[in-house]
Amino acid sequence: MPKNLKLKAARAEKDMTQSALAEAAGVSRQTINAIEKGEYNPTINLCRSICKILGKTLDDLFWEE
Repeated sequence: MPKNLKLKAARAEKDMTQSALAEAAGVSRQTINAIEKGEYNPTINLCRSICKILGKTLDDLFWEE
C-alpha cells in the first residue's frame, strides 16, 4: 500500500497533530500513523470520519486517480 501523503498534507493544513486527529476520530494515534505510512487500510466509516474532521472528500484523501 502506498503512503497516504494526502492525509498527512490535509492534517498539516488544519495544523492538527496525529494525536488530535486520532482523538477527534475516536482511534489511536498509532492508527493514524499507520494509515499515513500505508500500513493500515482504514474502514470506510473511519475514512468518512477523517474526511469530515479535515473538511475533505473521500476522493481528496483516499482514492487514487
